[in-house]
Amino acid sequence: MNQTLKDWSLPFEPRRIVGNIYYVGSNMISSFLITTPAGHILIDTGHVQMLPMIEANIAKIGFSIKDVKILLNSHAHVDHCGGFAEFKRQTGATIIVSKADGDMMMRGGRGDYADNGPNENGDNADYEPIKPDRLMADGEQVELGGVTLTAHLTPGHTRGCTSWSMRVNEAGKDYAVLFLCGLTVSPYKLTNNDHYPNIIQDAQNSLMRLRTMHADVLLAPHDFYFNLQSKAARQKEGEPNPFIDPTELGRHLTEMEHDLDQALQAQERQRP
Repeated sequence: MNQTLKDWSLPFEPRRIVGNIYYVGSNMISSFLITTPAGHILIDTGHVQMLPMIEANIAKIGFSIKDVKILLNSHAHVDHCGGFAEFKRQTGATIIVSKADGDMMMRGGRGDYADNGPNENGDNADYEPIKPDRLMADGEQVELGGVTLTAHLTPGHTRGCTSWSMRVNEAGKDYAVLFLCGLTVSPYKLTNNDHYPNIIQDAQNSLMRLRTMHADVLLAPHDFYFNLQSKAARQKEGEPNPFIDPTELGRHLTEMEHDLDQALQAQERQRP
């Protein structure tokens, strides 16, 4: 494991985010547990070395990984689904992912367009291949115990990057929750990318599509996309929930649009 993954995999106190959604990941790599009377849904496991932490965090908030019935994925990078094969062996959970990222998952992360040399996670980004149980198309839904999650394909960071939306109730109020897939593409080759010719169009379309969506609660695969640690530090019983912020999605999309524009301009300047 490279140093970045080590730094992103430090213990973090699990907590309820809103309604029946709990954070059970590390300091920087997210894993979300959605509880239901019929069993639970987990979004992302982190890499395989994180699994003991995920199990301990789930137990700490009073649940068991043995009751996880469905395993969903944001995207098929090692730091988000590297633990899927082992988690499947331990729990038998049904793995549901997009087709494009499911294909990459079956290759154990190999063949990612970012893999022209070391990818974003260094030179050790492969993981144990795993065959998904169900492939999701855009707009399809996953249902369990009264919870419904809708898949929104937002490609760019990976070809099958999937954002998930659902509604929760807290203190008698309904809230729209969006589990955003990563939107970062700026570290990658954007112009004349033979491995992913449509990367710019996909990234721009995903940003435009997300502009049409509303989220009261924004959650994401990494701490720095939704300010997990800062919000967790402000969580207090009886106080307003810092994770509820209907303006955050718009602010994040503006940052990502600026990031993409800057990267495109920089790469265009470097073209011969």
